[in-house]
Amino acid sequence: MNKKTIAHSCTVISQLMLPSHANPAGNVHGGEIMKIMDTSAGVVAKKHSRTNTVTARVDELIFHQPIFVGELLTCKAQLVYVGKSSMEVAVTVEVENMYKEVPPRKALSAFFTMVALDVNGTPTAVPGLLFETPDEEAAFEEGRKRYQINKAKQRHSQV
Repeated sequence: MNKKTIAHSCTVISQLMLPSHANPAGNVHGGEIMKIMDTSAGVVAKKHSRTNTVTARVDELIFHQPIFVGELLTCKAQLVYVGKSSMEVAVTVEVENMYKEVPPRKALSAFFTMVALDVNGTPTAVPGLLFETPDEEAAFEEGRKRYQINKAKQRHSQV
């Protein structure tokens, strides 16, 4: 199976936040944002694996800033680690006030673990990663550490 670059599957999704995404005070619901993040991670995983993928885990979901109605949400997602059938996708959400000339601000971040499935719903192998920069390789090693820690937690919780 040929390796693929991280750039091959990077995804950016933008959406204007509307009143239907928010509470009466105008704050966008966290679940609405998480749905867009999950969609972004799924697109990255599917582009990399070219098969069905499912979300297996979400780690380190951090709300850095609130998002309000009328702001532009931009979700950026890219692979950071690939195992046999699982892929870790780093997702960052930036938000931009469409009425002011100010730079976008980081609003949320998380790591999504996606698993590739074959036509029978069984985990299936995915291509490896081909690194183009030292930063990509360093992010991969950090992802490997998170993967090993999460696997150990999972084994411990099944005892």
